[in-house]
Amino acid sequence: MKDSFSISRRQTLTGAAAAIALSASGLRAIAQEPATPAPPDMAQKPATPANDQRTSIHYELEFDASPHRLYSTIVEQKQFAAFTGLPATIDPAEGGGFSMFGGLIVGRNVELVDGQRIVQAWRPTHWDPGVYSIVHFEFKPRAAAATLIFDHTGFPAGEYDHLDFGWQEHYWGPLRKYLAAQP
Repeated sequence: MKDSFSISRRQTLTGAAAAIALSASGLRAIAQEPATPAPPDMAQKPATPANDQRTSIHYELEFDASPHRLYSTIVEQKQFAAFTGLPATIDPAEGGGFSMFGGLIVGRNVELVDGQRIVQAWRPTHWDPGVYSIVHFEFKPRAAAATLIFDHTGFPAGEYDHLDFGWQEHYWGPLRKYLAAQP
């Protein structure tokens, strides 16, 4: 469970910058700006010995939404930002770039088949430059719902526990909640 009092490096720097700006401007423009949600705690989770060498994640998840609904929620930036609660820029075309979770995750859409498949070259910005993994979403119809077959492959050793936690905490849980609240 995430400690509600943990503060990320970005939050610390943002807070320090705000304090300097407040003292310099006498509360002028800052008091009028709307608050932007803080990015989620993406601090590196230490790898457990059992998972230290794992470089892939596989899930088969059931959702009470159609394959098309799941697909569009992931590739349309307004819906993505709505379910995660954080800014996202997504070009929903093959080859289109994306920046999610306030810029903490970036990449490109490699293959997009509406309602069936999303393949992305995907990376957290804390990885070394040029290091990308592959994220593969496959949507299978199941009555009035869908099975999501998900694979995340090719990430650096030692990242499994951090990424597994991130998928659970920042994708699957919020996605289920968002879809349940939508007509």
